[in-house]
Amino acid sequence: MKQFIVLLLLLVQYNSYTQSNSYFEKPPVFPNCQSVAIDSLQQCFDNKVYTHIYENFKVPQKVLDEKYKGEAVVLFEVDTTGQFRVMYVDAMYSELKTEVKRVFSILPKIKPATYNGRVTYKQYSMPIKIPLIDQTVSTQDLAKEKEFSELEERAKAEFDSVNRSLQVFNDRRFSSQLNIQFIHSDYARFDRQMNLVGTNSHTASKPFVYEEVSKYYDFNAEKEKLQKETETWFGRKFWNEHLVQLQGKDYWFTIDPVFDLQVGKDTDADFSSTYNNTRGFFVQGGLGKKFSFFASVFESQGRFADYVNRYSESLKAFGPDPAIIPGRGIAKRFKTDSYDYPVAEGYLSYAPAKFINVQFGHGKNFIGDGYRSLLLSDVTSPHPFLKLNTKFWKLKYTNTWMWLKDVRPEVTEDGAFLTKYIANHYLSWNVSKRFNLGLFESVMWRDTNDRGFDINYLNPVIFYRAIEFQTGQAAGNAILGATAKYKWNDNINIYSQFILDEFSLEDVKAGEKSWKNKFGYQIGVKYFNAFKVDNLLLQFEYNRVRPFTYSHNTIVLNYANANQPMAHLWGANFSEAIFIGRYRYKRWYADAKLIFGVRGLDFNDGTDNFSYGADVYRNYNDRPFDNGVEIGQGIKTKVFNGNLQAGYIINPSSNMKIFTDITVRNFDPEATTATTFKNSTTWFNFGLRTDLFNWYFDN
Repeated sequence: MKQFIVLLLLLVQYNSYTQSNSYFEKPPVFPNCQSVAIDSLQQCFDNKVYTHIYENFKVPQKVLDEKYKGEAVVLFEVDTTGQFRVMYVDAMYSELKTEVKRVFSILPKIKPATYNGRVTYKQYSMPIKIPLIDQTVSTQDLAKEKEFSELEERAKAEFDSVNRSLQVFNDRRFSSQLNIQFIHSDYARFDRQMNLVGTNSHTASKPFVYEEVSKYYDFNAEKEKLQKETETWFGRKFWNEHLVQLQGKDYWFTIDPVFDLQVGKDTDADFSSTYNNTRGFFVQGGLGKKFSFFASVFESQGRFADYVNRYSESLKAFGPDPAIIPGRGIAKRFKTDSYDYPVAEGYLSYAPAKFINVQFGHGKNFIGDGYRSLLLSDVTSPHPFLKLNTKFWKLKYTNTWMWLKDVRPEVTEDGAFLTKYIANHYLSWNVSKRFNLGLFESVMWRDTNDRGFDINYLNPVIFYRAIEFQTGQAAGNAILGATAKYKWNDNINIYSQFILDEFSLEDVKAGEKSWKNKFGYQIGVKYFNAFKVDNLLLQFEYNRVRPFTYSHNTIVLNYANANQPMAHLWGANFSEAIFIGRYRYKRWYADAKLIFGVRGLDFNDGTDNFSYGADVYRNYNDRPFDNGVEIGQGIKTKVFNGNLQAGYIINPSSNMKIFTDITVRNFDPEATTATTFKNSTTWFNFGLRTDLFNWYFDN
């Protein structure tokens, strides 16, 4: 851990140490260096510091007695007042660390660095050789270098030239091919700007790329508004900046820590408290203007509200591990009643032309303008994907290919989870400056007869249905869908979705509510700057999905991954109404959500083992009847879920937040079984979180 911290701090020193010979940037200047040519100012500064060290450093007696040979590395800063500040010392002896700090404490105040004529701070890393030697660079040393050939001189100067090429960090992610991490409350910041009447934006396929959103939303201006005045290194890192931020002419990257530290109380649970303890880091960056990358690693232990724990254990995969944490992944047991669930996500993003973006990674995607999606949602565990976004004229075409896992014991082979594939196409068309229409299709297939990833479905052109027939009707499962959005004005948007799994016109005409009519729909409205209050968003959404939608009679050809649906969290056989309010003021934010729903659940009591259409993993041939199928059949269950969260954004660069929330949940089934019973929960939470993804605790 110590070595990791040292590495980070060594990188940190570069975030403003540009060592550039540019006219626009000058290093700190000692009084005796003021007459030196600008190209030699940095060398003069280095020599003055090393001379001061050589003349004042007293090697501790213990170090001399033990005849130590090595070095002490000091990370220091010259702040905007010209004062030297030691940030970190890496040395074998504590006595060496103390002496380094003493020597730097007696350095005089000097003229601070400038950039574009403005005073700025500079950070440096310097090694101090032990036994002590004079480390200044003399004119004779420079002359010796001239004895080498021109090619050798360039080679010997290559490492230093890399350092000199570093630039002041200006957050290039805002114009990069990086995804904006998909969090519903954060996307509300720029939702209105992207949906103004007359824009040619496409808002359903998420996450968005920074370069795309920056056409409508000024990230740099918003960042400036949120800056806190602070002159210390710690203050900048805590309130405003990435922990590590480095930028050169053709590259940049940042490193930030990840924390999700929560503690809470569930009034319905037997245990004393809930908690989550996530630590990790995430790296993001770019090479040139067309290539970006992101990677994150999380190590987590947690215990949630009792209803979340029960749901997690109901998702259990084959093997000894007791649960799957919704949206995260397989969890092993931690202590007696908690879970340990490591997660890693990442992707590469490349734009070979201005109208194409290609991404390959391990994560999640979303299609829709609402809180829920009936087409493709982010409620499941992260998974490998390949995505192609093509935008031109009034069209945006999104192709997504995914590699998923069926983790149930009945489909494992030699202890390994079964792999299946999904290919999605989504075409978004701005018919007018107010109206958008989208077409969606998806096909699922498995590795039947060593079929593997079927090259037929690499076809980027829409309409998989014909391909499915060519490969065998039992070889895949196709789903069709559509979306629509109408901009009533700049502040009011109406959006909708329709999903069609199977449809029989003859049965519809018969009016007998056939099981074959498997479809669902969504209708919603967003009201931006509601009641003329800036940054207040009000949203209403209604979702309704008929029984057996997303399921299949072939055991693995359902629209799901890792025992979780790929669309709505509740699977099928439900209706729900959602009311959402979001408000943001500077770094403060507040979100409120109310969900009222009706679900139809299975009995599974040994007497009635039929599938009533909610569980997308069950074979729809296990249904109790063919006609009279309606939403809420089975155990009709009324659900209420309310959540209120308020918080403060500590650091906008890393999206670190401190928050508190309360969840109230009532689950009221008409019948009681071992897994379905009435309960009422009030869950209080308080925490510190690096917000990088959506949590869905409204199951």
